[in-house]
Amino acid sequence: MKLSNIVIVLDHPDESRNIGAACRAMANNDICDLRIVGKKEDYDIEHIHVLAIHAGRIFDNAHFYDSIRDATKDCAICAGTTRRRGKKRGKLFLPEEFADFADFQTSNGAKVAVVFGNERTGLTDSQLDECNVGVTIPSSSDFGSLNLSHAVQIMSYHLFRKSLSTKNVVQAGYTPLSLERIDTIVQNITDEMQKIGFFKMPGREDMENFWRSILSRASLSEGEAKYLEKTFSKIAGLSKKNLIE
Repeated sequence: MKLSNIVIVLDHPDESRNIGAACRAMANNDICDLRIVGKKEDYDIEHIHVLAIHAGRIFDNAHFYDSIRDATKDCAICAGTTRRRGKKRGKLFLPEEFADFADFQTSNGAKVAVVFGNERTGLTDSQLDECNVGVTIPSSSDFGSLNLSHAVQIMSYHLFRKSLSTKNVVQAGYTPLSLERIDTIVQNITDEMQKIGFFKMPGREDMENFWRSILSRASLSEGEAKYLEKTFSKIAGLSKKNLIE
């Protein structure tokens, strides 16, 4: 596990003090890359530093974005945290399962993002659609809501523990593709599928979501990605040729 490749993303957090406490939780576990979806001027820096204690540097070095997709485009995995199950969420990792999953990615040079929603609403369905895997932290059915910083602490701790168990283990491999590159592949594939009339325009978004989910979890190499793109391009070319003949 390479903790320097772990990214914590807070999506429009409400409370400045929670950001500070989240920074402290990250520092406890040797994680320092903080990204916030929102505007820096919306937060009280003094309140953040009071709760961060000696981890205020994490907020000072944080980057701000307009969307989850923008904040995680250089990552291979974008994991949305949620306690609600739904039709589109698929399998939800437990924190320890996700740590195992993230270990391979980070050890091979990829960045892995863990996304936390607003304190009041959590991540909405549309925000979860910007992620490609989901993680859930089991909690009481009577009082299941966790404080933002507590959720960050739990996820960070499991990643930290995994790093301790794999510190001297060398994993050979390659860097999985970023989500930005995955999006390009998905665009190319669905362009070719549309050329051969595989679906109408209204069905394209569902197909794009399907391919994005599959490919982002496949740990493709760049060579494999190009081969896949060429395959779909050739299929479209052969289809056009057969129609002409």
